[in-house]
Amino acid sequence: MKIGQIEIPELCRLAPMAAISNAPFRLIARECGSGLTTTEEIDAFALLMDTPRAGEMAGYYPQERPLAMQLLGRDPEALARAAIRCQELGADIVDLNMGCPMPKITSKGKGAALMKDVPGTARLLRAMRRVISVPFTIKIRGGWDDQHLNAVEVARMAEAEGVDAITVHPRTRAQLFTGKAPWTIIAEVVEAVDIPVTGNGDVRSMAEARRMVAETGCQSVMIGRGALGRPWIFDDGFAALGPDEKRAYRDRVICRHMALIQEHCSPRYALSQTQRHLAWYTDGLAHAASCRARIFQTKSPAEVWEVFQEVARLGEGREVADPVPSGA
Repeated sequence: MKIGQIEIPELCRLAPMAAISNAPFRLIARECGSGLTTTEEIDAFALLMDTPRAGEMAGYYPQERPLAMQLLGRDPEALARAAIRCQELGADIVDLNMGCPMPKITSKGKGAALMKDVPGTARLLRAMRRVISVPFTIKIRGGWDDQHLNAVEVARMAEAEGVDAITVHPRTRAQLFTGKAPWTIIAEVVEAVDIPVTGNGDVRSMAEARRMVAETGCQSVMIGRGALGRPWIFDDGFAALGPDEKRAYRDRVICRHMALIQEHCSPRYALSQTQRHLAWYTDGLAHAASCRARIFQTKSPAEVWEVFQEVARLGEGREVADPVPSGA
């Protein structure tokens, strides 16, 4: 896949997910084989005001590049200024979130709400395109609800306004993340535009990613929830490894991830990130459900690690080596 002048040879890439796709997890996904990473949604006004949280969200490791920075907003002037700021910070691609379905976002006219006002969103994209010199992309949904499936209309409008590539999550805003993702909508967008299209939704393996490409004609696949607790999903060779090799691979990735969290995140944020990701990493282990309940009662990353170690010992009769945070 090629977005502007940026070559992305890998088939799959990590999706932007709020409070999840931070620099540590993006780098882990990149090292496992993700072809491109995208920041979690950064509010345009927060970025312009240099809030600490926005700064943390925009932080990245050089090894991640090429990197897309995703903006969230509805004000054309603010989004244009924020896009310039993303370029100054080193973004290789600027992406606009037009797909977030959460009520706290859409109630403010942001995210998937932008798909309801196609002429107004066209003016917004035009304002951003005028100031963006790097490739400009968007991520959309199938539509607002089943009565307003307008992904094709929005995609054609975006192409006319100079957007370089589109990612399509075919569920509607009303569906949130429930039900089956109708891949036929991705195929309809592919047929409607000449710019590259990335498919997203219900992909939990490289085999499913290849099936999405075959069924829809999309050029790449974005994986979100399917990568939680399984960033090795991006490594096409993982499935062919033997049991011991898979265990060693998982241990190495988990330890590396925990070390990156301690290195990159503030103490309070490090705790929540350690809890969330280690809870996902327990998937498939014996006693995982009770372990997850205990994980979210912990008070420090070290305590979370102790609980995780316990379930690893019970689940597989072994112990994962302690992660050593970089620079500690």
